[in-house]
Formats: sequence, C-alpha cells, structure tokens
Amino acid sequence: MSQHPSPPVETATVTVFASPASWIESDALAQCHQVAALDGMKHVAAMPDLHPGKGAPIGAAMTSATLYPFLVGSDIGCGIAVFPIKLKRTDPEKLAARFPDLDRTPDDDDPAWDVVEGDIPAGHTEGLGTVGRGNHFVELARIGTVFEPEHANRLGLAAGDLVLVVHSGSRGLGERILRAHTEAHGAGPASDPAAYLAMHDDAVRWGSLNRRLMAARVAHALGAQPTEPVVDQCHNLVEVRDGDYLHRKGAAPGDGVDVLIAGTRGTPSYLVAAHAGPDAGYSVAHGAGRKMSRGDALRRGRAKHTVEELRRTPVGSLVVCGDRQLLFEEAPTAYKRIEQVISDLVEHGLATPVATTVPVVTYKTADPGPRRDPRRKRGRS
Repeated sequence: MSQHPSPPVETATVTVFASPASWIESDALAQCHQVAALDGMKHVAAMPDLHPGKGAPIGAAMTSATLYPFLVGSDIGCGIAVFPIKLKRTDPEKLAARFPDLDRTPDDDDPAWDVVEGDIPAGHTEGLGTVGRGNHFVELARIGTVFEPEHANRLGLAAGDLVLVVHSGSRGLGERILRAHTEAHGAGPASDPAAYLAMHDDAVRWGSLNRRLMAARVAHALGAQPTEPVVDQCHNLVEVRDGDYLHRKGAAPGDGVDVLIAGTRGTPSYLVAAHAGPDAGYSVAHGAGRKMSRGDALRRGRAKHTVEELRRTPVGSLVVCGDRQLLFEEAPTAYKRIEQVISDLVEHGLATPVATTVPVVTYKTADPGPRRDPRRKRGRS
C-alpha cells in the first residue's frame, strides 16, 4: 500500500501594519506566528505598536474560528475614554494636588456614584472607581493641534479645550474570569464560548462604567460637572464577527469609530477617525507601545533621571505617582514614538488624525499622604 505524505499544516496569515522605519521586536513577531499556528486561526493583524506580551502579542487583532480567552488576557474591557471638562483655571500644580485618591474605591457619599445607573455588571464592586497600575492612567489634557476641525467640532471639541482621558479596565473581574478558564483549560480554547462571552461582556461593561466613575470623581474633585464621554473604545476584547471570533489584545476597534491612541505622559496622544478593514482585523493601534521591558526601563531610567525630573514632563505637565518604581517603568523613553505609530496607521489607510491631546496632569497612583481613617466605609454593596 503506497503512503501519501500528510498535507502541510495550514497556518493563518500574518500582516504587520508598520513601516520599515518602525522598530518591531522580533519576540513580538514570533508571538504573532505562534498565534497563527493555533487551531482555527485565520488571520493575525499586527499594529505598529506591537510588542511582546505574556503568551500572546500586545497590539494585535486575531481572527479565528475558535475562541481563545488567553488571547484577550486578564484585563478584559480595558480601554480609553475621553470626557470634556470645563475648568476656570489650569494651574498644573494646584490641579495635581486636588486629584482624588484613585487607588481607593470612592466612599458611599461620593457624588460620583450618581453616574452609576442600574445594576453593577456581575455585581462586582471590588475595585470599582479605581485605576489600577501598569500603564493605566487618568489624565487632564488640553486639545492641542486640530487636524480635522469639522470632525472635532462634531465631537464638541476645539483647540484649547480640556478633556479627561481615562485608561483602565475591569480590574479584578477580568482576572477572575481568565483564571477560572486557565485553571481548567490552560491556554486552550473556551469549552463553552457562550458562557465565556456572557462573562466577558459583563467585564467590558464594567470597564466602561469604571472609566465613567473615575472621570466623575476627578471632575467633582476639580470643581467641574461630570460629562458623557465623546470617545470610549475598549482594546482588550473578543467580538463575534462574520461567524468568527475577532480577538483584540491592545488593539482598538477601527471600523468607523473615533479612537484615542495614547502617547506617553510626556508626549501628545492622538484622537483619530478609524477606518480599518478586514486585513487589519477592523482595528487600529491603542497606544505608543513599549520598546523597553519594565526591568530595562527601571535600570536605564535610574541611570539617567531623578524622580523629580520624571514628575515634570517635556510638555510642561505634572505626573502624580507615589510609586517610584512605576515612575521609571512608565517613563516616556520606555515607549515608541507615538508620531511614528500614527504615521504608520495613516500610511496604511487605517486612520485619519483629528486632533492631539497634550497632558496637563497625569495620575498614575496616589502620592503618599496622611492616612485616611480605615473605619470609613468604601464602595457600595
């Protein structure tokens, strides 16, 4: 009996939306090809902010016939929202001192709770109204250059206007969902996609609510009224599209929506009109993307900068960050040039810049101060 050779194993296509001028780490590309070899995978679209993640690349949209929870990760629902805010004065020093402690859940009598309508998704109150660590932040920023005045005007924005930019996700809820899956199935596919998606959707809603609550907390603390977001796009999620699962890990939806693509605390961010198609997984970049590991950023930063130097940025803004290690890990030099990321998106026809936002105060984590009475109630039941 003659034996026929086995057909080659088909892998998904991988497309990198970055120019030769962009530096893409080889480990991140290797992760894209590892993902492409997964069962059921069809296409991997890598954004110009691509960098290695834990087990899967960050800055990628991955389309598959199979649902893989680990491709979304633990911070399900993480995203960036933009809220207009009106203030009479914009002294960075005074405003920085008035930021609330966003490491703590707001007290029961905090007026920010008024933005919560209906039930809290999944009934998960732990950590609600807090920012988290890593690259999460809440930033008071000013609209800088306006590239598309008509588009900005439709959003109610003009040069000089102030906005709150909030970057955070589902905190412990998303982590709990991923842990429950990995304890049973590791990095394998979801055994019950519908059940996972129901929990996932709760986490996505929770992340959006969390951003609203933090924006309201800051608005009240600065003497302003909370507003509705003009942009709120999640960049860690899975979407059912054309019968497939479109996983986004550090990639924002880019099919006809407005997206705030974060720079660093010392550079502008870019509000863009996104118009990405199927080759790009209907997605755009979510930020500048790391070019240094946290360890490298900490080591190099300590050799070049003092803590005080990192608290004041090249654009004249201030950074609220009581964690010195985090201050170095998240230094602007640890990230790629946001201008190059935006240029790559434009060059590939994925987005049109609308305006920049320039930091005034960036909150990372609270500065040490007088301890609050631990007996005071926090959160809502």
